[in-house]
Amino acid sequence: MSDPGFERFECAPGLRLQAHERVSDIQHKNLISRLDRVEEMMERLERRLWLTVYGIVAMILGQGLTSILAAVP
Repeated sequence: MSDPGFERFECAPGLRLQAHERVSDIQHKNLISRLDRVEEMMERLERRLWLTVYGIVAMILGQGLTSILAAVP
């Protein structure tokens, strides 16, 4: 389809579309990286929460065990 008598040129709407695609791609990559960071922070928070829950359960069981041992002669 390329004729030797015609030169290819880029028109303004085509350039604007390419620029928009590049900006969209950059924004998408930025959004993905932000989501990854949020997921990492949520995983750390979940680990801390479970550690707190296990600590509280261990403390309650320990107090129950000490009260049982104190009641047994």
